[in-house]
Amino acid sequence: VNTMQQRWATKKAGGSSHNGRDSAGKRLGVKKTGGEYVKAGNIIVRQRGTRFHPGEH
Repeated sequence: VNTMQQRWATKKAGGSSHNGRDSAGKRLGVKKTGGEYVKAGNIIVRQRGTRFHPGEH
């Protein structure tokens, strides 16, 4: 009688990770400081929402 041998994996396949991703920084923050000369259209602050309001401070 011919018996066939069969081997099984000694370890199960590795599962995928849930936390392996991150986004690049968005370069937010103050771009021009007090006393610095700016032209019309220059970016003074990059922000999310309206943390700094326009006007004279």
